[in-house]
Amino acid sequence: MPRFTPQADDGVSVLIGVLPESFSIDEVAEVSRACEMAAPLYAGQFELTGTPLLRHALGAAAILAEMNMDRAAIIAAILHAVPEYMKPWEETIEAGFGHDVRELVEGISRMEQIRQFSEMGSLPISEGKKSDQAQQIETLRKMLLAMVQDIRVVLIKLAERTQTMRHLANASAEQQILIARETQGIFAPLANRLGVWQIKWELEDLSLRFLEPQLYKQVARLLDERRVDREQYIADVLVLLKSELAQANIPADVTGRPKHIYSIINKMKRKHLEFSELYDVRAVRILVPELRDCYSALGMVHNLWQPIPGEFDDYIAHPKSNGYRSLHTAVIGPRNLAIEVQIRTTEMHQHSELGVAAHWRYKEGGKSDAKFDEKIAWLRQILEWKEDVADSGDMLEQFKSELFQDHVYVLTPQGKVIDLPKGATPVDFSYTLHTDLGHRTRGAKVNGSIVPLNYKLQNGQRVEILTAKIGSPSRDWINPSLGYLQSSRARAKVRQWFKMQNFDEHVAQGRTQLDKELHRLGVTSVNQDKVAQRLHFNKLEDLLAAIGRSEVTQRQLGTAIQEEVPGKVEEARPAIMRTAMAQTVATGVLVEGVGNLLTRFARCCKPKAPDEIVGYVTRDRGITVHRQDCPAMLRLPEARRDRILAATWGK
Repeated sequence: MPRFTPQADDGVSVLIGVLPESFSIDEVAEVSRACEMAAPLYAGQFELTGTPLLRHALGAAAILAEMNMDRAAIIAAILHAVPEYMKPWEETIEAGFGHDVRELVEGISRMEQIRQFSEMGSLPISEGKKSDQAQQIETLRKMLLAMVQDIRVVLIKLAERTQTMRHLANASAEQQILIARETQGIFAPLANRLGVWQIKWELEDLSLRFLEPQLYKQVARLLDERRVDREQYIADVLVLLKSELAQANIPADVTGRPKHIYSIINKMKRKHLEFSELYDVRAVRILVPELRDCYSALGMVHNLWQPIPGEFDDYIAHPKSNGYRSLHTAVIGPRNLAIEVQIRTTEMHQHSELGVAAHWRYKEGGKSDAKFDEKIAWLRQILEWKEDVADSGDMLEQFKSELFQDHVYVLTPQGKVIDLPKGATPVDFSYTLHTDLGHRTRGAKVNGSIVPLNYKLQNGQRVEILTAKIGSPSRDWINPSLGYLQSSRARAKVRQWFKMQNFDEHVAQGRTQLDKELHRLGVTSVNQDKVAQRLHFNKLEDLLAAIGRSEVTQRQLGTAIQEEVPGKVEEARPAIMRTAMAQTVATGVLVEGVGNLLTRFARCCKPKAPDEIVGYVTRDRGITVHRQDCPAMLRLPEARRDRILAATWGK
């Protein structure tokens, strides 16, 4: 993409001159009409860099034109500031340029509303651990993408930011640092994610120029001092490579590969190298039509010049985790100077420049997020549209970023970005910040207005929680039908709070019930800690509290005790069991685990051998024997099901 820098006084004619050749006469006329509409509105207005606002807008539109963006995106870039200078503006733009342009301008305006929070002065990224800072910037990038329904809004903002950076030298020193840091932390990585590499490289270089001016000037000077020699050297290498490839009957396109100052400095820092030690300051790229030609070209290069040990990477046989494919090698070329050579097919090159193979995770060293990676890959595919796709009318639907709708990104009053599940409420928000804040939540404001606590938050909203000095959660919050909580983590915190209330009282109630069960089973001594462990509690007190809250049934408790001391249970009640066994033998039924109770057959289902049977403990008539499929047993309330005991026919 050639760099566009308006030179003529008539910025409109410059823009018209770079519009895509595919534009119709009517589309060109619409662009001219947008310029005519913007001119009086922007008159006397200036961008932060001191550039007249109209020229700034035309420059951003020209960048988009050179990216072959459609008429709606280019017109929206021209009119992006109209909402600031025309009230109301919506009907005028829709009537003049269509609903598509109106939605784009509205999306740009919506993104602009969060800049007051995303600027470095507001985002708390200058404090705390570097990992926290990186995570905060990463979340903001995702929010910027999630905020827009049409990804072209992000591309327009990237073009506008590029135009700002080109003229940033005219801004104040404070603004230079602020804007450059924001550009390096947010906008350059966004360009990287969307595969707009020329903008990414330019934003990185220009931001570094203001953030590390001495280092930037040093490397730029070293590059400039050797530029003529290096360019002549690369030209000689290209002539030699083309000749050798032609003799080997390998069709290829051979070019010099530009190395950007930002990437040079990054490599110097990452590998602790001096400028003179870099292999890829002199670099060439070989594009071939077929996969087999890659290895043929590699063999020819290695026969021509000596390879540098440890500097060969086969990303074709072993692609990077993000799909990037290419052969990388470094050789000792003419005059004993190192040259980096990249070899790939034309298809691989297209994917590395615009497609799913772009290695943004590799470059930024971020932690992988599989779902988000898939969405970015999808967006990169969208950017590879061809003219037939653009002409089909399907492009607008393709650009809808519906894949970002499983998360919502909101801001604290201090500007910190919070990542929540879709449908999250202010209560989810407060528990995400701090458990105690969640417990004390009594109300919420969204963008300054009071909202209900079950209000569904939207991307980019600013949320403020109203609290009581001392408070507790409401049981309504864990009622799914009322919609107060979407986050399972927040719901678990509320449930845990209620579990811990009246803990001592529940422990006392559980102690009483445990003693009763031990007495019923005739057990005088048992390791109660091991009983608790059998029921998956780390502490006996936790088991007792759970019994007191009716979370452990009598049957579960009795089973755990018998598993712990099966012999003692039997020995503790021989007389009782002799009576019970005598009764069961008389009826031909053996009821397990119950003593001093008589048995009788239920009249409702009249069980007979060999029916499968169960025993039911009645309050005053011993055990009633039922068929397992007895309707009375199947309809038994849950609270009484622990009175069902296993029963078998005696032999």
